[in-house]
Amino acid sequence: MTTVTTGPSTRQSTADQRPPFEEWFPEAPMDATYGYGLEALLQVSAPAPPEDFAEFWQSLQASARAVQPAPELADYPMLARAHTLHRVDFTSLGGLRLGGWVALPKDGPVRVGVVFSHGYGGREEPDLAGIPDDAAVIFPVARGLPAVSLMPQVLRPTDGHVLEGIESRDSYVLGGCAADLWCAASALTELVGQVPLVFVGGSFGGGQGALALPWDDRFVAAALRVPSFGQYDIRLHLPCTGSGERVREHVALHPRAREVLRYFDAATAAGFLRVPTLFGCALWDPSVPPPGQFAVYNAALAAIGDRARLQVLSAGHETYPSEAAEGAVWLRGVRTLINEAGR
Repeated sequence: MTTVTTGPSTRQSTADQRPPFEEWFPEAPMDATYGYGLEALLQVSAPAPPEDFAEFWQSLQASARAVQPAPELADYPMLARAHTLHRVDFTSLGGLRLGGWVALPKDGPVRVGVVFSHGYGGREEPDLAGIPDDAAVIFPVARGLPAVSLMPQVLRPTDGHVLEGIESRDSYVLGGCAADLWCAASALTELVGQVPLVFVGGSFGGGQGALALPWDDRFVAAALRVPSFGQYDIRLHLPCTGSGERVREHVALHPRAREVLRYFDAATAAGFLRVPTLFGCALWDPSVPPPGQFAVYNAALAAIGDRARLQVLSAGHETYPSEAAEGAVWLRGVRTLINEAGR
């Protein structure tokens, strides 16, 4: 139930045939299509940016680029065929010391670098699936997230991480998490030199990538799977099982927070993308409602045309019959993207 599209003329396929979600997810707490079919999802637009949207993000990125990441490596007891794995600590915006992992090719020069983000649950260990042998990869863990970037300065997910600093655009945690990606990129290039960079991330990481990528010209391509933080105009009206539910409940009680969120809409930011980007967007997803995901892709399609490529996934954040086959297609797409970026 997978289709890849490169533009409006190729939107049709077997993806128009709705999977038997009721059979797959009989215990689901909701209809996680939220009433949207594929054609409706491909029409979801992005909210208009605030007047100073680009200026805000460019200023934040400049502050992050000024940080000296000072990466420190330590041995890590994980074996890989073509890479040597290390634990890494590096400095991000605000002087926070973050954790993660670095994978360096065992043989030959580094041809391309990859910044590989994670979902809202953080990361327990690196995953080299889809990574070419000559790519160097950093797996940063965003501020406040498990397991290697938990810190007293930032709330844990169970305590409201996604609401940290939401009183102001200058203190909201999603801005800091975007800065973590830029500083991770700086750490990687400090370790391996100036090479083309590709961003890969899913869910939380997919949304963060959409927010961060337009403002950093070191990145030449990206892959965003089931991206979060897209289309708050719709998102804030759809109950979900992910972190967005906490945001929805907060804004219902504190409507002024909606103005802050205008600066952190991944769909709005995707309208500023300029590099080839592979998207994986799901028809069913109780954690990240599909219209928000597709709004990110649709905005990118409007901005970069056929360089925005789409893989339609049956579901996100779920286990389902065609998951392995769709995952294999995704990994092939990611590997191809990275290989092309390093040419």
